[in-house]
Amino acid sequence: MSGRPEGTFSALRTQLQEAATAFADGPGALEGILRGIVDDVERAVREPLEIFPVCHHSPASALAMARRLREKQPKVIYLELCEDMAPLLTELRNCRLPVAVQAFASEIDGFPADWAPLSVVAPVTEASAEYQAIAYALDTPGVELVLVDRSSDHVFQWETPTPHETDPDAPPADEETALHGDAVGVEIGDLRPRFAELEEHLLRHGRVRHWSEWWHQYVELPLGDSDHDTYRQVMLLIGSLFRRLAPGDPRRVRIDEDRERYMWTRMRAHLATTGTDPADCLYVCGAFHAASRVEEFGVHGSDTFTITPPTATRWRHGLIPSSHAAIEAQFGLAAGSVSIAATEWAKNLRRTGVRPYRLEGQAGTEKSTRPRKALPIPAAVPEARPADRLTGFLQRPPALDPLDEAELLGWSVDIVRAARRNGYLASTADAIAVFETSILLAGMRDRVRPTPYDFQDAAVTCIEKDTVPGRRDVRRLVEIMMGGDRVGQVGYDALPPLARDVHDRLAPLGLRLQQRGVQRALLDIASRPELERCSDVLWMLRRLLPQGAARPIMGDRRLGERPIQESWDLALGTHQRPLIELGYEGVTIEQVLEQRLRRTAYAPQATAAQVLETVEDAIRYLRSRRLADELGTRALEVLASERTVDGAPEVLRRIRGLLAYYRTSEPVLPSWIESFVKTGYAHYCTLLPTAFTDEDATVRQVAAMLGFLFSMEGLALSLGCDRTQLELALAQSHPQEPARTALLWAARTHLGTLSRTTLRARCDDLLANPLVVPAYPRYLSGFLHALEPVPGLADFVVEAVSNAFARLPDPVLLPWLPTLITTLRSGGAELAPLLIREAGRVVPARLPELDAWVPPWLQAQEPSDTEPAGPAAGPARGVALLAAHPATCDALADLLGCDGAWASPDAAPPGAVLLTRHPRTATALEALLAGA
Repeated sequence: MSGRPEGTFSALRTQLQEAATAFADGPGALEGILRGIVDDVERAVREPLEIFPVCHHSPASALAMARRLREKQPKVIYLELCEDMAPLLTELRNCRLPVAVQAFASEIDGFPADWAPLSVVAPVTEASAEYQAIAYALDTPGVELVLVDRSSDHVFQWETPTPHETDPDAPPADEETALHGDAVGVEIGDLRPRFAELEEHLLRHGRVRHWSEWWHQYVELPLGDSDHDTYRQVMLLIGSLFRRLAPGDPRRVRIDEDRERYMWTRMRAHLATTGTDPADCLYVCGAFHAASRVEEFGVHGSDTFTITPPTATRWRHGLIPSSHAAIEAQFGLAAGSVSIAATEWAKNLRRTGVRPYRLEGQAGTEKSTRPRKALPIPAAVPEARPADRLTGFLQRPPALDPLDEAELLGWSVDIVRAARRNGYLASTADAIAVFETSILLAGMRDRVRPTPYDFQDAAVTCIEKDTVPGRRDVRRLVEIMMGGDRVGQVGYDALPPLARDVHDRLAPLGLRLQQRGVQRALLDIASRPELERCSDVLWMLRRLLPQGAARPIMGDRRLGERPIQESWDLALGTHQRPLIELGYEGVTIEQVLEQRLRRTAYAPQATAAQVLETVEDAIRYLRSRRLADELGTRALEVLASERTVDGAPEVLRRIRGLLAYYRTSEPVLPSWIESFVKTGYAHYCTLLPTAFTDEDATVRQVAAMLGFLFSMEGLALSLGCDRTQLELALAQSHPQEPARTALLWAARTHLGTLSRTTLRARCDDLLANPLVVPAYPRYLSGFLHALEPVPGLADFVVEAVSNAFARLPDPVLLPWLPTLITTLRSGGAELAPLLIREAGRVVPARLPELDAWVPPWLQAQEPSDTEPAGPAAGPARGVALLAAHPATCDALADLLGCDGAWASPDAAPPGAVLLTRHPRTATALEALLAGA
């Protein structure tokens, strides 16, 4: 086409060729680019199917779209939007804009597992051309709306994104900018230079800070009052310019061209199927795609492109709330640009008198009582040759917008008022300064009328001081004043079944749950038992939704407890997006919670502690014995396969709670929990010797293993376990670290293989050895952790600490006292209360009693060598009682088949008499066994 001498833009093409020759010293690359731009515009203008180029969230595009729709009244509108989102568009009338159409997939098939969940959103605002087209098509009889862009599945097939990668240095997203979550954004008309040097050049010579301000000043304002042909040709020119100057990123270029092939293939197929005349259609797409050069371009293009089939991923669709800040954050726009665009849209409507299209019943609009009229049959108009509007537009100097002093003065007064409400010491003088500075900045930037961006800079310069007294700075106050961060809302009728079910079940609370902000809910379940169902829903929501959506103020949900009174802070209206996304996973919150518990329990990296937590959640939130037994069996499998003791403390805590619950609420223990105790006993006995010497295992983890073995010992032995396995495990343990050595001593004391006397002597030897005294705090740390498996040693730990303070001199005690405090605080803070209670029981509570107080461990008398070590000689009282009442023993003897006669109660057994007369042998044997 570039070689054709005649055409609509022949004069413009000649002028650009002369300019290229003059500025580039002869024809070359510059001439090719300029002539190619004109060729792209002429090609799009001559297409039988009218192409309407737009820029996303552009008031000028929306205004031109409203005008063109009323003038042309097309019968078919092809819209650049994911084709699988079409059924959701009718639900926009039940929402308050801005909202986003979302495609969501939690269970994926055909994509890497670490991508899940997949999410695609397409934000819609009232000041956007796509909304004007949607409203016109849905509320006008006889008009068909066809979405022709790639499906949500193809978005991930082609672009292979990494949705969950985040910048670790980036500031955390606030509540409003995170409305879209990690979704991939789809927008109509991403019109921004992909050549960094070109964007920098435009910003520098345009004297603006960012791209949104350049677009507002040099595109939005000139095109606001232009006719349709001028708007269309200028947008095509800009799209072609940015396209031809884009860097040659093969992947991005391929994706752009495949999207254009996809859309033209879909449109040609629809035209062939329906037999619609292309003159009655309108193709709404981004200006970047309107200037396409692919072979499939146009209704007469080639049909060589093959659309790949979608994967087996099951997609769910819905509407989620959006906001101006969320749109700006997702698409890289300047803060406040979408709010300023909304303000410009309202101003353009008042200035031009154009009546925009709005969906019937849309929130914030009046319902029309007039019956809908069918489209009039357009008269046959011969095809007119498009006129050249570009030459005049490019040669015409920019029209200077006159200064509106009343508007600028109102802005200055409003920003001072807002600043004073937010803690700034602003006055009338500041309003005058903002007014004059805005005019000064506009003049420095070659503008007669200050733009909102000029006014924002002036307000920051004149009002903002060194510190921000409130939560918002002046720049944010200007954004709020210009339109604010408008947040959309999805209406009840447009919510998925799960969200509607949640609202219905919480209706007895009498709250407006769709309202944004925090609301207090008081549940007196004792007087109103029907509120217990609301309590169940709220606890499940707390488990599934972000922290601020449902926050308990009073009340708790523990195993085996029933609620009496509760108090909640609810913000379901603010957290509407996560509630809606729950509806993509199931029909009820019980179903979603059950699926998530199973997903957690059967994850490849799941630990026994995590699976036990899912068992607790199944009991607390779902009260499902079936699910709890299934997850408990899974916990048993995971525990048997673990080779480390990292989760031992958590396993101990949770299995103790589950045992206590089942023992108080069930007649018998579930089979899985008996198997878990039996398997855990053998499992930890096997790992115990290695854990005592493993550097990766902490003292707390080893103490938790011993706590499991000692606290579950009775149940484990009754189920067939052998205590000899535990004794052998301790005998094979040879720790070198002081804390673990003390822990082993405590365990042996619990089993009876180490007496308290010997343990006390070993501690005394530690205090008497100057080389070991610096490590004594670590021994105390081990004893402190030993209170978990052996709580009966609390008095001995108090004795060990007291002896250290009593025996060590100050030059020795004071240097390691900070070490003692930090060691006890970091290594056993949760066990310190038990130690403190025991010390409070032993030490006198009154100061006068402290002078005469003697520690109980100093009052104890050790048995002498001449005294018997065992019980006193003579028949025990129990034996005399049995002899006086022999009926029970006789019955038991008859049952066992034993024959015998009762001896006299006064006659002592020969063996007992021998031990009484010669106690030295027994005493020596006891000392030998104790030292082993």
